[in-house]
Amino acid sequence: MRTISQDHSKLDSDTVTEAITPLVETDPSIKVTSIIAKVQSRFNSTISYRKAWLTKQKSIAKVFGGWEDSYQALSWWLSVMVQKMHGSVVQIETRPLYNGNEEAYSVKILHCIFWSFNPCIRAFRHCNPLVQVDGTHLYEKYKGETADTGHFFLWNLRMHVVRKDGVGMISDRHESIRAPVNRFRRTVEEYNINYKRLEDRGKAYARWCDAVGLRHLLAFDEGHRWGHITTNIVECINSRIEKNMQQAVNIVMHRFDRRNEVFEVREMTSAKVLVVDLAPRSCDCGHFQVERLPCHHVIACCANQHLDWQLYVNDVYKMTEVHKVYRFKFTQLSDPETWPAYKGPTLVANPASRRTSKGRPKLTRYLNKMDSRDMCGPQICRFCGAQGYSRSRCPQRAGPSGAGE
Repeated sequence: MRTISQDHSKLDSDTVTEAITPLVETDPSIKVTSIIAKVQSRFNSTISYRKAWLTKQKSIAKVFGGWEDSYQALSWWLSVMVQKMHGSVVQIETRPLYNGNEEAYSVKILHCIFWSFNPCIRAFRHCNPLVQVDGTHLYEKYKGETADTGHFFLWNLRMHVVRKDGVGMISDRHESIRAPVNRFRRTVEEYNINYKRLEDRGKAYARWCDAVGLRHLLAFDEGHRWGHITTNIVECINSRIEKNMQQAVNIVMHRFDRRNEVFEVREMTSAKVLVVDLAPRSCDCGHFQVERLPCHHVIACCANQHLDWQLYVNDVYKMTEVHKVYRFKFTQLSDPETWPAYKGPTLVANPASRRTSKGRPKLTRYLNKMDSRDMCGPQICRFCGAQGYSRSRCPQRAGPSGAGE
């Protein structure tokens, strides 16, 4: 036949897998539509989206290994990374796996994992004290984003990476992030203490808080979470200086003390009068202190007095600090053939977290230990810990029958 009918039964996923495996090996992120087009050009047949997706999964497993191989490779890789890149942090939290009514001691369910490379930990000391946390949606075979995993991540981030105080956090309000943040909900007493600290540091801070209003603060928002903002601040910072330069033309110098670097300016649009003090780097608008970037009032003062406004940019934005961020090198882990043998437990996915097929009823009640025993994973040998057979069929078991087999 010149052509094959659409989604022909003989053109099964195994046949297509053999054809597209070289493509997947070259580009694991190849799109499903590209696979459909490749099959069309080679076999002159249009396969369904589902068959193309299935063949991609088979090809990935064939080239890079399946889920079980990936779980074990991750724990081995992390153990080697900690040995070779001193100062890196790895925290793994596991759950027991039951084989019938007995716990498999050499096999554990991977519940949470956190790691941070030593160069990244050291680099953060030179970064702007701001952390952006974005939730990751798991669309594949397993799900697992919960408040517990979010709390595990944030707690380890605070303990091992973000060790200094006064660091701000911006999130996308994903439930796995929002819920653990709620556990550390700020109280009115904490707000008053921090407000006093800001007031002692400078009146502009207190005025800025007053301008925001209590109802927009975490301690007074009655659970509406005004304190969470979205994760586009990078784009805002990139355009901030340009915007301040444009607004500076509407600022008029009212009076100044050049020796003490104190200026009084007036906004032409609002007729508001503000004081700029360059020595402590403060402005009545509050932006100069909070953002540590020259506001448009500061830029206007510098332009009037022929001063270089870049001198008042905080060091964290300068290339010298950026170079410090990237000066820490990563250690190569060499060929896996030279790695020491992995001596930890075998890690497997939680069978209860496996995504169910469409239309299958979901279990909504809370699970206890008896439930976890019932939802067993792959068969585990209690003698050697390997998967796929029981203790009675273990090839490593001593005895005449084992030797004969």
